[in-house]
Amino acid sequence: MIHRTIPASGEAVPAIGLGTWKTFDVGAEASARTPLAEVLRIFFAGGGRVIDSSPMYGRSESVLGDLVASAAPPAPPFLATKVWTTGRGSGEAQMRESLRRMRAKRLDLMQVHNLLDWETHLPVLRSWKEQGKIRYLGVTHYAASAFPQLERLLRTERIDFVQLPYSLGMREAEKRLLPVATETGTAVLVMRPFEEGALFEAVRGRALPPWAAEAGASSWGQFFLNFILSHPAVTCVLPASSNPSHVADNLCAGGEVLPAEKLRKRMADELRR
Repeated sequence: MIHRTIPASGEAVPAIGLGTWKTFDVGAEASARTPLAEVLRIFFAGGGRVIDSSPMYGRSESVLGDLVASAAPPAPPFLATKVWTTGRGSGEAQMRESLRRMRAKRLDLMQVHNLLDWETHLPVLRSWKEQGKIRYLGVTHYAASAFPQLERLLRTERIDFVQLPYSLGMREAEKRLLPVATETGTAVLVMRPFEEGALFEAVRGRALPPWAAEAGASSWGQFFLNFILSHPAVTCVLPASSNPSHVADNLCAGGEVLPAEKLRKRMADELRR
C-alpha cells in the first residue's frame, strides 16, 4: 500500500483507511463484535492505520476503543474523531468523552464535524493541539454545497486536514477544493468513496473491464478506490465496512500502480456507460 504525506508535518500515513459510520455502531454481544474484531485484525495486518469516527456515529467510538485495545496492532493506529455540538463547554466535554471512549490519552486528529459551530471549536482545537491532547485539527462536511465555505476556511485558517466526499461518480471536489487543499498544504481525507453502495449498484452484473488491471484494480472496489487515490491531493480514503472480506479487498487498492489522467477519463466513461 502506498503512503501519503501529511503536509503540516511530513508524517506519512497509509492511503487506505477505515470509516466507522453505521458499521461500528453495534452492541456488546459477540455476534455483532466478532466480525468487527476480524475487520480490525485484517486492517492492521494489511498495513492500515487511519481510522475515523465521530460522536454522531452512535456507539462507534466506544466499540472502536474496546476492539483496538484487544487487537494489539503492530503499529499505533492513527485515530481520528470529531466534535459535533455547539458551545465551548459542550465541545470540550464531548472531546474528553471521545478520549475516554476511544481509550486514548491523545488523539491524532480532531475535526469539526460538518462545520457545526466551527468559529467556537477551532480556537479550542488549536489550544488542545498546543497542549498535546491532539496532534492535528481539521474540518469536515458531507455536502458539496458546503465546498465554498470549506475553501474559505482552508484559505483563511490554519487547517491540517479537510474531510470531504469524493468518488468516481461525485467529482465536484476536483473543480476547486482539491486544488485549494494542495495550494494551502492541507491533507485530504475522503469519505463516502462508494457513495454508500450506489457505485456498486451502478455496475451490478457487469464484469470488470479487462483493462482495469492497468489501473491496478482486480475488483470494482479497487477500481473505485484507485480512481480517488490517483488524484495527488488525496491523502487517505476511508471506506467503511463490517465485512472482513471487503476490508481485505479494499486494502489491495492503493498500490504502486495508479491510473494516469488518460486512464482516469476511461474509468469515468466506463461508469457512465
